[in-house]
Amino acid sequence: MHDAPRHDSPFARQIAGFCAQQVTQPQVRRDSFPGSPLWAAVAGTGTALWLDTGDVDAARGLWVREFTALTTNNTLLNKEVQKGIYDQLVPAAAALVREAEPKADQARLVQEVAFVLNAVHGLKLVRTFDADVSVELHTAVADDAEASYQYGKRFHAICPDRFIVKVPLTPAGLLAARRLHDDGIRLNFTLGFSARQNWLIAALAQPTWCNVFMGRINAFVADNKLGDGRNAGEKATLASQRGLRRLRQQTGVTVRQIGASMRSGQQIADLLGLDVFTMPTAAAKEFVQMNPAPATLRDRTNDDPPVTFAAGVDGAASRLDCFWAITPQFEAAAAAAARLDPRTATAKDVLGTLASHGAGDLFPQFTAAEAQRIAKEGKIPVHASWQDRVRAGTASWDGILTAAALASFGQDQQALDDRIAKHL
Repeated sequence: MHDAPRHDSPFARQIAGFCAQQVTQPQVRRDSFPGSPLWAAVAGTGTALWLDTGDVDAARGLWVREFTALTTNNTLLNKEVQKGIYDQLVPAAAALVREAEPKADQARLVQEVAFVLNAVHGLKLVRTFDADVSVELHTAVADDAEASYQYGKRFHAICPDRFIVKVPLTPAGLLAARRLHDDGIRLNFTLGFSARQNWLIAALAQPTWCNVFMGRINAFVADNKLGDGRNAGEKATLASQRGLRRLRQQTGVTVRQIGASMRSGQQIADLLGLDVFTMPTAAAKEFVQMNPAPATLRDRTNDDPPVTFAAGVDGAASRLDCFWAITPQFEAAAAAAARLDPRTATAKDVLGTLASHGAGDLFPQFTAAEAQRIAKEGKIPVHASWQDRVRAGTASWDGILTAAALASFGQDQQALDDRIAKHL
């Protein structure tokens, strides 16, 4: 959809002005919140503290001055929109879009209103917590580098000091993110599930942050009875952190690691020293209840936890080590992709370059039936559905989990869009 509104168009400026007008509450100062010796000790290990929620009330119950950011995404924004808190805003936003772009079709209208709701909610979080806020692109543009770039620029223009633009892991997303990075925009590159994915992301896109969704890796192992489901996600996250540090030493590219999809307070204790925690409120509450002595908190980024697979499951032979292994061959593939010009390269160029260097499994290409299957299976893919493709080298477990995550976000985005459409 290369007809996405340009970031410097009168239309984009009108929408940005409208968003700013919707949030009239005064800016709270972070030093007005209480401090926490426990969270200060965590931050003292080198870890920045973010909450993974868009729920103002839930965040307010935990917020201390040591927290610096909040993360939203399509799922979390949908939860807030489904409460009805923005139903009255939808007609006004739609009227502005219709006036400025009379020829806009229904899909474009809904997408623009969704952009408004995302930006307005992000501004509300900024004002309430004096925090940086991650705002995510609409899933409809995930495979469109130009549209992703334009919408990313538009988010940034609305709140350049506090908004962090979230771009999902697709070939087009890599190219769009690099262009946004080159324009000086802070990025939270999302839907990563492995150290090697983040090596590629850092080499090519060079965002400010990237993720490992550790909880879903553990759930994938446990739900498919491949092992006990403990520590696989943590091991992938730590391997990614160390990989990014090594890449920084080799190339000077600075990308910071986010530990995402955290499920427990224990994970917070086990991963101290990671660049960033983005913590669901339940995990943060559990850690507070654990109440470890601050003096016991130290950097644990070199403490690899054991991963136990089920009897008869060979992690390497089953290619489950893709979550934490970065091979020299893959490093060469990433370096080749990083040499592409993001202003002229296409998603096909990214795919072709990776495939020609033996990394074609990273972005599995799905038939229509396979795409339906991965969406139906939900966030946690069924191992038996994809093991033949993984064995054949045409798919990988990290790539499949990324595809499943994007499909799940797409379903939540559709639910949000449907609510918007009801009020047009």
